[in-house]
Amino acid sequence: MKSSLRVLEIIASVDPCGGGAIEGLLRQAESRRAFGMETHIVSLDGPDDPWVCECPVPTFAVGSGRLSHPSGPLNWLWTHYGYAPKFVPWLRSHVGDYDIAVVNGLWNYSTLGSRQVLSRSGVPYVVFAHGMLDPWARGSLKHAMKQALWAFSEGPLLKQANAVLFTTEDEMIRARNTFWPYRARERIVGYGTADIRGDREQQIGAFRKSLPALGERAFLLFLGRIHPKKGCDLLIAAFAEIAAANPELDLVIAGPDQVGWRSELEAQARAAGIERRIHWPGTVFGDVKWGALRACDAFVLPSHQENFGVAVAETLAAGRPVLITDKVNIWREVVSDAAGLVSTDDAAGVGDMLARFVSLPQSEKNAMGKAARDCFLDRFEISIPAKQLGRVLSEIATARTQTPGMAARAIS
Repeated sequence: MKSSLRVLEIIASVDPCGGGAIEGLLRQAESRRAFGMETHIVSLDGPDDPWVCECPVPTFAVGSGRLSHPSGPLNWLWTHYGYAPKFVPWLRSHVGDYDIAVVNGLWNYSTLGSRQVLSRSGVPYVVFAHGMLDPWARGSLKHAMKQALWAFSEGPLLKQANAVLFTTEDEMIRARNTFWPYRARERIVGYGTADIRGDREQQIGAFRKSLPALGERAFLLFLGRIHPKKGCDLLIAAFAEIAAANPELDLVIAGPDQVGWRSELEAQARAAGIERRIHWPGTVFGDVKWGALRACDAFVLPSHQENFGVAVAETLAAGRPVLITDKVNIWREVVSDAAGLVSTDDAAGVGDMLARFVSLPQSEKNAMGKAARDCFLDRFEISIPAKQLGRVLSEIATARTQTPGMAARAIS
């Protein structure tokens, strides 16, 4: 692998509340240092946003910052699309300083700006889809708006990229039928996360202390964005079915309420008479987060669509069983390694999955936890996908004269 390869990562935001894309990027960048690869980030954040200052990777934040957004109709361009007038000039001036660029995610101003600049820059680039080409929302108004954008932004960006990166074969296949026309040189590079560091008991103690209403009770854990796509309503309904027969067990739903759905979910819990058994700590970080993962009986993600699920991999690292749907694209690996249970993404499936798990003898739950840890070490520990992605980036960066169609299989 080429030494001192300079990589420019382009992403809408380095805010850790943004989910798996930035978490995976940071872990990849950390692991790349061992391969002699240097990583910088350019984002649409404001330079004074606190998460920019705290980001461990050098970050050029070229946005205006959330406090500087205009009011009125134009506010949408800043808050939802991330419009940043300084982004395109910055990219034109600086992309030549790098050997390769990686565009992370879609459907924001960084992808439109990248489409304008990268194909004319002479610098090779790849697009990491991060699950944003899944057909889950097809048929909705949101999907129709994205199809309109596709014609002049995302579509040309993918078509001209040296490669479009996917984490699993499932994700790649599903992406082909979401938007039209779809033309991309596809590569599967895998995904992963860093192992959990720190003292286990101290982290569990930090989590328990942060949530005194839970005390020392056993609990199931959801950790992620509180969003309809994640199936939190299915989880509450399923927990209501097993709550009476398992009075020692609570449910923790941790994560940001980005769309204002929590009040509706709380009303659902009250109607089922289980509101005191459900805890809402909000977004958790650091030792509190790791303590939650290490202390839970199992992690539950009843998602309707999940490209990878970084929190799933983190739970596997913690040696805890994962209970997921078959819409989480690493479900086959979980089943193959006996690291958890898998269901369909409907009320009957999630309800049956929780009932099956709580009925298992403790010895089987313990064995599932050990298998989860082995699954992480064998498949998702960050050095494994980081090496694969590093090889792909190095190969593309050192083959600028390669004819377009030869880098990877072209789909049109």
